[in-house]
Amino acid sequence: MAEVQEKSAVKDLTEGSPAKLIFYFTLPLLAGNVFQQLFGFVDTLIVGRFLGVEALAAVGCTGSLMFLMLGFVMGATSGFSIYTGQRFGAKDFDGIRYSVVVCTVLALILSVILAIIGVTWCRELLEIMQTPPEIIDGAYSFIVIIYGGVAGFMLLQMQSNLLRALGDSKMPTVIQATTLCINIALEPVAIILLGLGIPGAAGATIVSLILGNIICFVYIRKKVPLLHTRREDWHFDKKVVLEHLRIGLPMGFQSSIIAIGAVVLQMALNGLGPVAVASFAAAQRVDGIAVMPMISFGVSIAAFTAQNFGAKKFDRINEGVKKTVWMSCSFSVAVAIFNIFFGAEIIKIFVGEGQEQIVEYGRLFLVTNGVSYWILALLFIFRFTLQGLGQSFVPTVAGAMELVARILAAIFLVEYWGYFGACLANPMAWLGAAIPLTIAFLITRKNLMRLYKEDD
Repeated sequence: MAEVQEKSAVKDLTEGSPAKLIFYFTLPLLAGNVFQQLFGFVDTLIVGRFLGVEALAAVGCTGSLMFLMLGFVMGATSGFSIYTGQRFGAKDFDGIRYSVVVCTVLALILSVILAIIGVTWCRELLEIMQTPPEIIDGAYSFIVIIYGGVAGFMLLQMQSNLLRALGDSKMPTVIQATTLCINIALEPVAIILLGLGIPGAAGATIVSLILGNIICFVYIRKKVPLLHTRREDWHFDKKVVLEHLRIGLPMGFQSSIIAIGAVVLQMALNGLGPVAVASFAAAQRVDGIAVMPMISFGVSIAAFTAQNFGAKKFDRINEGVKKTVWMSCSFSVAVAIFNIFFGAEIIKIFVGEGQEQIVEYGRLFLVTNGVSYWILALLFIFRFTLQGLGQSFVPTVAGAMELVARILAAIFLVEYWGYFGACLANPMAWLGAAIPLTIAFLITRKNLMRLYKEDD
């Protein structure tokens, strides 16, 4: 084990101070998640400033459709790697290598299936969402390319999550930052110099993801021997494959269930016109980065929980959750204060001067969401802790409750309160999901402490 750690940045999360381990694991993870969000931020920024508000609305209204597919990708790949982390905690190195095989095969199969479904149905989905006629062609030209290149996103997420499962949160961040820089360099070239417009923005993103995959693969081959597979690892073990699917698919579907609620909400927004769509799109980009500390702490506690569960150190899981609650909630308050006071200025970056209504609408969204960030912090901690333990039922139920909350907001609140009703959708969804997750976590914590006392 010592030799392995000298050659790579893998980190054993089963020894040492839980608070320190989780905090320092979270920092690069936070940076990486911010870089991930910056892909959408850059698309929106460049399109909005160089192609205008109508193009901004076209790209922005695809956000829920991107979340529908890419959310599934992120959830499923995170779930598959939970098994990897548990095997690492148990010091089962053969199990780690076979998990890499299973994760790779499943990622490739899912990529093909998702690309076929996405490319075939994305136009119909935009029409079902009642996308305004003046922006639907631009929206389709963007999302069809993103869906067609979903394999780039899937494989990069898979490789990154395998590294995180072994406690390496730094290198995935470096790779994501490099990929983002490539994207930033390519998009103006595609949009302005080559005159490819909105499709150019999507194409530049896919090319950058392909290059990011190559970089990640080379790093793993050179620096992470634990993830190197051998010829004898490539076999079929039904039990292990099903265990990956048992954890990964519900996490993926959970994200997609949440995304369906976002699609329904987007339909209601589309009925309010391009200004409301553009405002919501710009505000969501700012909000997407603002919630990254909470998401990052959630992903950290999942990796921490998975390793310690594999090592049967149940008391450390309880202590780690307590410390993470304090850290994440503190970050949520700080980020909320920043968004409330400075969010409007950031939105101006997207649309420039003379777009006061868009800026005001965007500010309303950020304030409404910001005061509820502490709920989101608890939601992510409890959800990812349960997932790190291999539990999928309650997190899926919580995702369904988020779906119901967003649908109710789209049907009733937007109808009566307009744009403000749409802004209330997220806080309603977070509260609806947090309730069952909190109850399930408290029950699980009691069971874990009972197991700890029995082992002791």
